[in-house]
Amino acid sequence: MPTTNSSLYRETVRRMLANRVGDSPDAKAIAKATLSIWHQVFTRLKPLIGPRGTNVLFARSLHLTGAAYPWLSMAVDHADSKDLLADIKTRLEDHAPDVARAASYALLTNFIDLLTTLIGESLTERLLDPVWAPYPTSSQKERVA
Repeated sequence: MPTTNSSLYRETVRRMLANRVGDSPDAKAIAKATLSIWHQVFTRLKPLIGPRGTNVLFARSLHLTGAAYPWLSMAVDHADSKDLLADIKTRLEDHAPDVARAASYALLTNFIDLLTTLIGESLTERLLDPVWAPYPTSSQKERVA
């Protein structure tokens, strides 16, 4: 995730999301890819800022993203991120693919912006670089098998 220019990391996030969605750009594929990304992000951050800190940061990102996508706004239980992520997945699946993709992208970039403000660009980059690693699409997985 290049951090010298926010437009570069935003493009990285956009490409990574498209790569994770693969050849099935429907809302369910977008929701599944989004959930996978969030699981990775939470796994990488919980040891550093704890589950509560991660959930609070995620809740703030939801609040900011809710300005453009009000259907993402929800009451957030800071104690259980699994239920929250399941709810996000359901909400993304209920929308058109282009809307689900845009909302997912906005939520991710809002979260990264907040995290960068909290811990700095360098640490954010080191922590989240593995999340942005190329992810084999379903057609690439079939070629390997």
